[in-house]
Amino acid sequence: MMKTGSFLAATLLAASALCGTAHAQTAAAPPPPPAGASAYVNAPVAAPVAAPVNHSGRCGIFETCASTKIGLGKGDFMVRLSGVGVLPQDRDSKVSLNGQRLPGAHISTTNQAMPELTLEYFFTDNLSLDLIATSTRHEVAGHGGALGAKTDVGSAWVLPPTLTVAWHFRPHKRFNPYVGLGANLTWFHNMHGANGLKLNSGFTGGPSVNVGFDYQIVGNWFFNADVKQIFMRMHAWAQDPAETVRIRAHESLDPTVVSAGIAYRF
Repeated sequence: MMKTGSFLAATLLAASALCGTAHAQTAAAPPPPPAGASAYVNAPVAAPVAAPVNHSGRCGIFETCASTKIGLGKGDFMVRLSGVGVLPQDRDSKVSLNGQRLPGAHISTTNQAMPELTLEYFFTDNLSLDLIATSTRHEVAGHGGALGAKTDVGSAWVLPPTLTVAWHFRPHKRFNPYVGLGANLTWFHNMHGANGLKLNSGFTGGPSVNVGFDYQIVGNWFFNADVKQIFMRMHAWAQDPAETVRIRAHESLDPTVVSAGIAYRF
């Protein structure tokens, strides 16, 4: 019995020794690479270098930067250059010859397109005041009644400065629609009568209403579209050099003024 126990103990010790030897062989360091072979080393990856920050505070004229104010508001001053179309409506004509009314006769003036300059200042975020200035040349003709199919009267330049108070609905937003109410004073100048006629006209003016919008494109640059309806009457007269023929005309011009252009905010 003792011999059997001693044999079992010896067997267990031998098995334990064999397992320890196998574990030591498994955990041993791998053999060195053969001569001439390349060795690879895992190195930490460097963090990307941040771009240098510009601390000058400058923003390009065609850039929208963090310092660029979005939309329009109190204290902004705008200068706008637009293309404008002036479309007279020619309503309610009254024409007389030597004091006698000519039934069926009426006056017409041609449409015209020219550049337009607008200055605008914002007194509050919603309220602005703007002044438009342009001058357009129009041909004038008489039609109907004793004037026949068409009688050339002449041409005239029109200077219609208009002052408008506008209410802007979306201050400090890129898209900012508005409505306005204004007053117009029109001066006719450089008038030339046809067929030797002397052509003249007086000052006129009237109220105006308008709708439009501004849209911020980039930086301080804005796109503007605007439609104005101006209500005015023209009082004009023409006479021959001998002053024996005198024609008077009263005309409700009521021009529709359509414009679109680019503005810069200061």
